[in-house]
Parts: sequence; structure tokens; C-alpha cells
Amino acid sequence: MHRHRQLSIFAVVFIDLLGFGLILPLLPYYAETFDASSTVVGLLIASYSAAQLIGAPLLGRLSDRFGRRPVLMASIFGTLIGFLMLGFANSLLILFASRLLDGLTGGNISVARAYIADITDEDNRARGMGLIGAAFGLGFVIGPAAGGMLSAGERYALPAFVAAGLAVFNLIAVYLWLPESLDAARRAELRASGRGSFSRASLRDALARPGVGAILKMSFLYGLGFATFEGVFSLYAQKHLDLASDQTGYLLAYVGVLVAFIQGGAIGRLSRRFREERLILSAAAILVPSLLAWAYAPNVLAVMVILAPIALSLGVLSATIHSVLTKAVQQEEVGGVLGLSSALGSTTRIIGPLTGAALLDVLGTWAPGVLSAGLMVVLWWYARRIFVTQSHLAPAVYLEGEQTPV
Repeated sequence: MHRHRQLSIFAVVFIDLLGFGLILPLLPYYAETFDASSTVVGLLIASYSAAQLIGAPLLGRLSDRFGRRPVLMASIFGTLIGFLMLGFANSLLILFASRLLDGLTGGNISVARAYIADITDEDNRARGMGLIGAAFGLGFVIGPAAGGMLSAGERYALPAFVAAGLAVFNLIAVYLWLPESLDAARRAELRASGRGSFSRASLRDALARPGVGAILKMSFLYGLGFATFEGVFSLYAQKHLDLASDQTGYLLAYVGVLVAFIQGGAIGRLSRRFREERLILSAAAILVPSLLAWAYAPNVLAVMVILAPIALSLGVLSATIHSVLTKAVQQEEVGGVLGLSSALGSTTRIIGPLTGAALLDVLGTWAPGVLSAGLMVVLWWYARRIFVTQSHLAPAVYLEGEQTPV
């Protein structure tokens, strides 16, 4: 029974991300039809993450109170309305409203993860969470390519309507095939525990703890560099490479395949062979020249070659930093600290696209790549100070400032 429910939640997340991926490559082109500048496009992209920063923890708390299934259905319905608004948009204001609504209701991956936690034991939880990651990656690979094909010939509304159709299918699937995972007694227990709450005080306390604070700072630097790269990629493809929306979709799908390859297999072999701190330092070091090369790449072929080390390094950094983070806290703190990391990630996805698009608008298409490379320099320097100058510390803890020998 649980196997069937895990596959059902896999399908929910996959269809959700497929719809998101359909929209991703066309936003700059769609916004340009309303005479939007690059800075405004960056604001449009960031608005989704800003709304998600509010919506994701709210959906999580509502699912504790009312159950996972009704919150999933409500969030998918909100996404459906957001896609319809996007398809019928006749102004920038409607475009922004559609992305804000989708962001507020589109943070349901946190509810999907909670559903998996409800129906799995500790021995099988990692495998269950892996299904969420696989669904996420698969949807992100297929979505941009499909969105690019659908938007060929400047049919920018068509992918939005297809995404709305996927949301309708998702809504029906949850109603028919996904039973509730929380009974009333468990919901009462979760409400009493206050699990998953997030506040500025909790973030401040976590950052004040030497080991956790250091790793969260690394996560923020990595996230900001990645969000700047990812957030302006479609703009960069449009303005620097003169690509149409369908071609940009294929290029994004290519990036997704590279990252999925790293996350799905290569990172396991690398982590068995090399220490985590060496992987972080090496990935940051590779990203510096790679992002600079991306900033000044002369053509599509050069970009495709350059994207290989970028995808490799970003995949390694993401997986390794989160692995180190979970080892720096007690088992009962893992969920909370990953929640803080997710909140920081949402913050970077607000700042990165805004900053990158403004720089692209004012300075040129090279500027976001140079900024991202600079952030990787800071990450490498900071990580080296933590890992190398304090190498006598326990490698799974990295407590900055403590002097406890191994």
C-alpha cells in the first residue's frame, strides 16, 4: 500500500514540476511582448520565489492542522488558476499576479516531503525522499524542452494552458488515488509540537552556532551564485546568444540532464573517493573560471561545453553542502535545519535574479557571470578558512572557533 502511495506522490511532484518547467524558458520572451526591461523580467522571476518563501512554510503548517491531502489539492488548484491567468494575461500586472499566486500555492513540495515522512519508517525514508528528488529532476528536464517546443512561433500562452491542463489532471489524481496520511490524533500532536516553525529568531540562533552557522553561510553563498546564474539564463540566451524560446528550452533541458546525471550517480562515487571539504573547495574553484567563461562565451557551442563543468560543480556543491549540514546537528534537529536552509535558498532566488537582471540591463550580458564567479571566490575563501585552517577539527562537524582535537 505504501509503495502505491509513494508512486502517487512521485506523480504529483513530477506533474507539478513539469508544469513549472514548461513556463520557465518563455517568461522573458512573454514579458518582452509587454515591453518589459531585463530588470523587470528579473523582478518577475524573483516574485515567484518571494511568494514561495511565504507560502511554503504556511502550507506546511496548514497540512499539519488540516491534513496533507486537502492542502495538496488546494495548492494545486491555486497553481491551476495561476497558469490560466498567465495564459490569458494581457498586461505585465497580470503576469506578476499569476507568478505571485503560483508561488504562494506552489510550495507544496514541502507538503509532499511531509507526506513521505508520514508513510515511511526511518529505514526507508531516504529512499522515499529520493523519489521526490527524482520527480523534481525529471520534471525539470522534460518541462523546459517541452515548453520550448510549445512556444515556438511566439505562442507564449500555449505552454501556460498545457500546464493548466496538467494541473487539472494532478488535481483529479490526488482526489482519486492519494489517501490522507495523517489521522486526527497525529494532527493534534503536530500542532502541539510546533514542528516546522520558522522565524527570524530561529535563523539567528542557528547562525550563531559555529558549525551550523558556517555551513549555512556556505549554503547562502552557493545559492546566491546559482540563483544569479539560473535566474538570468533565459535572458542571457535571448540577448547574448539571440536564441528563441524553444532553443532556450532545449538548452535548459541540457543543463537539467547534466545536473540529474551528477545528482543521480556521479556524486555517490565522488563522495566515496574524496572528503566532503575537498569536494566543496574543488567545486567552488572550478566554478570561478567556468562562470567567467560563460559570461564571455562567443556562441552556443561554447556555452554547451562550458555548461558541463558548471553543472558538475553546482551538483556537487548542492549535494555535499546539504550532506555536511545534516552531519553538523543532532538527528532530531535535521528537519529544522534543512528548513532553515530551504528558507535561505528561497531568499537567494529572490536576490539573485533581481541583481543579475539589473546588472545585465545596465552593464551587459557578461555581468551576471562575473558576479556569480566573484561569489564563488568568496565561497572558496570562506570554506578554505573553515576546512583547511581548522583541519584539526572533526571533519563531520567543522565547528568554527572550537579547539577540540580529533
